[in-house]
Amino acid sequence: MSKIQYSVQVRLVSDLAASKEFYEKVLGCEVNDFWAVRDEFALGFKLLQAAEPGDVQPNQKGKDQATAWDTYAYMDTHGDLDRLYEELKAGGAHFIQEPVLTEAEWGAWKEFAVADPDHYSIGFGSGKRN
Repeated sequence: MSKIQYSVQVRLVSDLAASKEFYEKVLGCEVNDFWAVRDEFALGFKLLQAAEPGDVQPNQKGKDQATAWDTYAYMDTHGDLDRLYEELKAGGAHFIQEPVLTEAEWGAWKEFAVADPDHYSIGFGSGKRN
């Protein structure tokens, strides 16, 4: 079977320049004409200018979901997640979910989410304590 090297999410955006600035300055992505990638495509987006503002359609919440996600990225440990939170906070991120720790029989899950200029939600989580 052939190996897929990476994937990116395609995002229709209302203001390409504002989105590129957010993905570069806040999320720390390398940005060019329409690519925004971080950590060797561990987080990757193809940003496309929408023809009409109404074409921008972030996801809605799913059943029993507290925060809607358009992207979800995993961090290795809670410590890594905490460091990313501080990095994004210092970069001016708009948090739509502050860090939450959920205890369960199988362990502890910690997550938070930020929103981009078009209200696309990017969640980050970790299931492994430091």
